[in-house]
Amino acid sequence: MNIHEFQAKQLLAQYGVAVPPGGPVTTPEAARAQAERLFAAGHARVVVKSQIHAGGRGKGTFKSGLQGGVKVCASAEEVSQRAAAMLGQTLVTKQTGPAGRVVSKLLVEAGAKIVRELYCAVLLDRAAGRPLMMVSTEGGMDIEEVAAKTPEKIVKELIDPATGMMPFQARKMAAALGLKGELIHPAAKLLLGVYRTWWECDASLVEINPLCVVAGADGKQSLVALDGKIGLDDNGLFRHKEIQAMRDLAEESPLEVEASQFALNYIKLDGTIACLVNGAGLAMATMDIIKHYGGDPANFLDVGGGASVEQVTAAFKIIMKDPNVQAILVNIFGGIMDCDVIAQGIVAAVKETGLKLPLVVRLEGNNVQAGKQTLAESGLPIISGTTMADAAQKVVKAAGRG
Repeated sequence: MNIHEFQAKQLLAQYGVAVPPGGPVTTPEAARAQAERLFAAGHARVVVKSQIHAGGRGKGTFKSGLQGGVKVCASAEEVSQRAAAMLGQTLVTKQTGPAGRVVSKLLVEAGAKIVRELYCAVLLDRAAGRPLMMVSTEGGMDIEEVAAKTPEKIVKELIDPATGMMPFQARKMAAALGLKGELIHPAAKLLLGVYRTWWECDASLVEINPLCVVAGADGKQSLVALDGKIGLDDNGLFRHKEIQAMRDLAEESPLEVEASQFALNYIKLDGTIACLVNGAGLAMATMDIIKHYGGDPANFLDVGGGASVEQVTAAFKIIMKDPNVQAILVNIFGGIMDCDVIAQGIVAAVKETGLKLPLVVRLEGNNVQAGKQTLAESGLPIISGTTMADAAQKVVKAAGRG
């Protein structure tokens, strides 16, 4: 699950990470009021930031023509005008795709006098089986670009999950960022807070880019998270009711939201051949073989190892709501799964939905003969695939691509 920047900053602040003062707003009037409070507190500038689940907002373009989803303002009136121009408009960035995302929330926060931009992130190193903190002096840049061009500027530290991040590791990371003197201890404290946020929130990623050294009105320097991104492990959300409440369904595909209500793993894609598969590995292999034979998958859909007739029916209904779908491939390997249960679900779904699209089914494994008999006796125009390759070629042909 992803959350907005303002929500990420709320979580980071709970663990001692310094963030700019400010908060979310949904109207130009609320934006003005927030800005007036910040200017009254002595801040020289106020930043208006579009809140969508995508990066590249500052360099994005609204379909209205407005350039940039992040604006620095010098007055409350300007904040109100910027908010009015952004709210309700569609922002297109390099991560949203051409469709863009509608901006319904803004973060209005104090601007800062930036001295240096740094980078910090915590994620799981799957090869090592441990948490990994990464820092870099190249803040404000895409970390992928830094890794490709100047990998020596990324410093990594594996963390023992039994002890958590130790103070000496935090000081080591702070030193790698070139922080010295009065900044070293606050930096170590902040980095420990970033790790605690990752660990205690069951996050898959905590990223601060940029993490900035900023100068106050008195010239004194401090360290502040000017941006924050947190991705959360869905499997750990049952422990965090308060984080579950942060979910913004408007930022998710309606079909993906509907699929989650039936415990189905569904991701919409741009192709024309829908896939219904059990197991993530088999689902990816199925999409690959469809591409191999000239087709384009319309979705990733994993019904899991123990899907019921109701779940299979729900899966078909979700697939049929995608207007781009021209054919459906069901590819089931019954290990734990009973092929006959899948067959019953297919028959029930086709009858209930009145499916008119070409349907190719390949069953293999547990109770496969009973499953094939159920399909054969249904009287439905189902195309049988004997192997993955055979099924893929048939569905590509049925979709008019072969």
